[in-house]
Amino acid sequence: MTTEDSRYEAVRSRDARFDGVFFLGVRTTGIYCRPSCPAVTPKRENVRFYPTAAAAQAAGFRACRRCRPDAVPGSAEWNVRADLVGRAMRMISDGVVDREGVAGLAQRLGYSPRQVQRQLTAELGAGPVALARAQRAHTARVLLQTTPLPVTQVAFAAGFASVRQFNDTVREIYARTPSELRAASARGGHGPAGRPEAREAAAHGGGAVAGVPLRLAYRGEYAAGQVFGFLERRVIPGVEEVLGTPGSRIYRRTLNLPYGTGIAEVDECPARSGTGWLECRLHLGDLRDLTTAVQRVRRLFDLDADPFAVAERLGDDTALGQLVARTPGLRSPGAADAHELAIRAVLGQQVTVGAARTLGGRLVAAYGKPLAAPDGTLTHLFPEVDVLAEAPLGELGMPESRRRTIRTVAAALADGTAVLDPGADREETERALLALPGVGPWTAGYMRMRALGDPDVFLPGDVGVRHGLTLIGADPAQADQWRPWRSYALHHLWYATGLTPPPAPNCAPGAGE
Repeated sequence: MTTEDSRYEAVRSRDARFDGVFFLGVRTTGIYCRPSCPAVTPKRENVRFYPTAAAAQAAGFRACRRCRPDAVPGSAEWNVRADLVGRAMRMISDGVVDREGVAGLAQRLGYSPRQVQRQLTAELGAGPVALARAQRAHTARVLLQTTPLPVTQVAFAAGFASVRQFNDTVREIYARTPSELRAASARGGHGPAGRPEAREAAAHGGGAVAGVPLRLAYRGEYAAGQVFGFLERRVIPGVEEVLGTPGSRIYRRTLNLPYGTGIAEVDECPARSGTGWLECRLHLGDLRDLTTAVQRVRRLFDLDADPFAVAERLGDDTALGQLVARTPGLRSPGAADAHELAIRAVLGQQVTVGAARTLGGRLVAAYGKPLAAPDGTLTHLFPEVDVLAEAPLGELGMPESRRRTIRTVAAALADGTAVLDPGADREETERALLALPGVGPWTAGYMRMRALGDPDVFLPGDVGVRHGLTLIGADPAQADQWRPWRSYALHHLWYATGLTPPPAPNCAPGAGE
């Protein structure tokens, strides 16, 4: 999609592959849509294209009420790109501008605020403030339509500096007041905010009845069984749990967030029914953490991936194509907490997945921060790196050399020697990790793939990868042909080594509704 005419063809065919890749504004109606919007296709001369929702909003367009373009998956381009724009977009999605302002974003990127503003505006049609504003508006809409919180609380929970700013933004983007936006969802008592129990909670000053329910969209096919299986095999007791059987599992975990703690629940069922989203429920101690929590769950489940581009590159390979065809929509899971993932990578050095789980459970029990109240088997947050940097770690029963590596990595993360922020420079981070005693190419590469969400990591020394290459008759040198999606190739090879028939769906179509 390099020309406006080809983009218009995607709009005419309502091609969902490009939802989130670009947006279209319709001059005659003043609204902007996703490419797959089901409304009547506008005439070519009335359409303008924009790379981001923020750019469409800055041009004076309001969000379509029918296709809700603000709810599309994020562009996979930001995960691939390692330049200033890609790094900035990952940081903005994580809420850095809301918490630290443009100056904080620029400092993390290593550029001046003016340089960041100029480059984002030139390429995306909107600066960091406008991009963050679009994200705040989406967060506000979610809270208005899924919780009974008073409008004033929604404004500040979404990250707005004032109620007036909140009201003006919502009216400008959605052409409705916040109250009207809520009423549209709650009309007839069908929307979550309009249900009797929610109204009763609101009348007594309560928050959301049972967390914030969300539908986290993804594009294309999604191999939910494999993703949930990957996470289930690596569950660390106290921090994570998986309930149910394959096909209807619920993954739950604790979250350490900027303003407090939280618990995320993600349901496998809707994805296996082909709905185009994962159902998620977030229980947050402070609703200001909503945006950050959503992005962390999205990264963990790799929901912004572009399976069409991945399949196009990997599927054409004579050796790997058979695996891609066998397991369409396979994802490369990221991490809900980058520091946690780094420590887990060290725990997993030269041991089985089961042994790494056991070590992780011991670490959590000894050094994790207990929740105020247990929730099922969830009892702790994963230990902070500044705590682990000074910990003896004798409870783990590991050789002193490996305990020293854990302390070294934790200290490097705590003092900023190695940075695992969403927008970190991946090459620089990998070099910093490899300079640490006890960290080799496998450990640094695994951190880069999962903690930094790099879609182009290959681990040729991994036992499972070597086994997978042997199964398909491929050579490690062929991996260069799989760029920039080598992380997905790696997961296909891992899955092939233990390939079993996928579990049959246990959910009836529409069960996620």
